Amino acid sequence: MLMSSTDRPATLSYGPNGFRVVSPGHYVNCAVTGERIPLEALRYWSVDLQEAYASAEIATRRLLGQA
Repeated sequence: MLMSSTDRPATLSYGPNGFRVVSPGHYVNCAVTGERIPLEALRYWSVDLQEAYASAEIATRRLLGQA
């Protein structure tokens, strides 16, 4: 069965001021919770770890080593 780009997560390259789509999709998964984050709603990520987060709280916990 073929999957459309809406059925699979995008692969992104995260930079300090934005991200670049490496392979298409409409969402990424939160690195901590696994929650789907639509690309248009993605606001939090780590450039160093190259991972996305669903909220500022989750990003802060992860970066402080508490997640």
